[in-house]
Amino acid sequence: MDIKTAASLHRLRLVSAPEAVSFILLFVCSVLKRTTEFNAVPVMGAIHGVLFILYVLFWLDAWNRTKWDVKTAALYFVLSVLPFGGFFADRKLRRAADEAVIASRARREGTVNA
Repeated sequence: MDIKTAASLHRLRLVSAPEAVSFILLFVCSVLKRTTEFNAVPVMGAIHGVLFILYVLFWLDAWNRTKWDVKTAALYFVLSVLPFGGFFADRKLRRAADEAVIASRARREGTVNA
């Protein structure tokens, strides 16, 4: 993997955890709206919507650059729509991005035949 691929994985990773948190907060706000007078759903809905759109855009970019198979790409998409899935995606993407950076540096330094 080259450094641009690692960067696309890094961008996806950076948005996955905040997207997961916003999803959980939106759920909490929805419950509070129905049980109390507190209504933060419009604000949290907008925040979550923006983060989800960013996740999908970064997911498409990462899929294009990494040449994931359909199964791997589908896994990362499904993780984006599960309440705690973004945290799992973050962990998996961190490992993949770190491995990509290490491989890229090794190739650049000539220690590994590419």
